[in-house]
Amino acid sequence: QVQLVESGGGLVQAGGSLRLSCAASGSIFSINVMGWYRQAPGKQRELVATITSTSSTQYADSVKGRFSISRDNAKNTVALQMNSLKPEDTAVYYCYVKGIRGYWGQGTQVTVSS
Repeated sequence: QVQLVESGGGLVQAGGSLRLSCAASGSIFSINVMGWYRQAPGKQRELVATITSTSSTQYADSVKGRFSISRDNAKNTVALQMNSLKPEDTAVYYCYVKGIRGYWGQGTQVTVSS
């Protein structure tokens, strides 16, 4: 089992920045991919960014150039730096890790006002 604790969500004006963090504990030896997904009201959950244990990254087209994902393998944490935020970035953001199976965090609300 893997437990995930997220932090860093909140309310910000358009153009502002937020940093999300996620700490993993438990059976962390099996983790390969860490990442973030988001779900806006009435929409499906979508990938935001992922990073592998070898630091290979993937981003949604909508966040490329604005968001940056990083991880600390020694601390088993993953972070998402979000810059130039837009109202359409408003969503619940979920931390996700995958080793043998996938695990989800509880979600953290990000609200961007116009």
